[in-house]
Amino acid sequence: MVAKRLTQKDIARLAGVSQATVSLVLNGSADDTRRIPEQTRSRIQEVIARTGYVADPVARRMVKGRNDILGVFTYEPAFPSAQADFFAPFLFGIEEAAHQRGYDLLLMTAAARGADGRKKIFDETNRLRLADGCLVLGRNFDREELAQLVGGDFPFVAVGRRDDAGGPVPYVGADYAAATGELVALAQGHGHRAFAYVGPAEGAESTVDRWSGFSSALPPEELAIHWPDVGSDPEALLKAVRASGATVTFFTELADAIPFRRLAIAKGLSVPGDMSVVVLGSHLRPGETGTAFTTYAIPREEMGRRATLALVDRLEGRAGLEQTLLSCERVEGETLGPQRPMSEL
Repeated sequence: MVAKRLTQKDIARLAGVSQATVSLVLNGSADDTRRIPEQTRSRIQEVIARTGYVADPVARRMVKGRNDILGVFTYEPAFPSAQADFFAPFLFGIEEAAHQRGYDLLLMTAAARGADGRKKIFDETNRLRLADGCLVLGRNFDREELAQLVGGDFPFVAVGRRDDAGGPVPYVGADYAAATGELVALAQGHGHRAFAYVGPAEGAESTVDRWSGFSSALPPEELAIHWPDVGSDPEALLKAVRASGATVTFFTELADAIPFRRLAIAKGLSVPGDMSVVVLGSHLRPGETGTAFTTYAIPREEMGRRATLALVDRLEGRAGLEQTLLSCERVEGETLGPQRPMSEL
């Protein structure tokens, strides 16, 4: 037999007070609660503790206008085996901040899918409205859906910088442009004046920011080769880089840098020495790649935490639209060294 669920009316009867008084203690503002005598508040709290009463979230939402639940939507799977280490820190930061502010999390896993198989926010309904507001993650956002969110009244914050979509987008992102420019300056400080860049110049905002930081910090004559295709044959790439005369190669993808370096060493080249390698943001630890690449650390956990706090502040009326870029910490690594004189190459 299922036990009858306790209601506020039951708590009021057991505490010898009105149901309105119980509601004020549970849902009222701090000023409302202070108007109730301490003895009465204590008696109500004692009954709640003794009976194990839990407020009905639907009723609570009707009173407060929210139920203290934050949604988390990812365009890519949140826990794929191949990328779990990339997404997990975002979720760690989100969980920490939500717990700090007294909010639960709702991971949106039953989203609709478009013709291309990608997850979608909007179908017949906006499932995000199951929560009070939502954190949206993904390397590539659906621009039409982003514009629909911006034009609507549902609170959200993007994790990662996003261009305007019919209006400014609230976000907390990483300052890839500045971090990339600092690595260019570091390589120049080592004497490098012939650079290779492996990765596209267009695409998602994070891709554009990396290229912007690279190209704005580098005089045009120092770009020896731009190889826009990721996932290319390492043999062809190494041959092209060597033919260009580049002494340092910047990679947007760690997955391209690893086989490139491995092949170079297999052919008797030293890294650094004969050539240097720089990765524009890595999420793997040195032990997982076999080496410590010169790169910068993306502050993923802090991005998730700050985005969550920004969303809660919006929900609770303490702040408006936020657009924040966090600094990336440089990782010196062991793959960038001084340029050798051409006579030694």
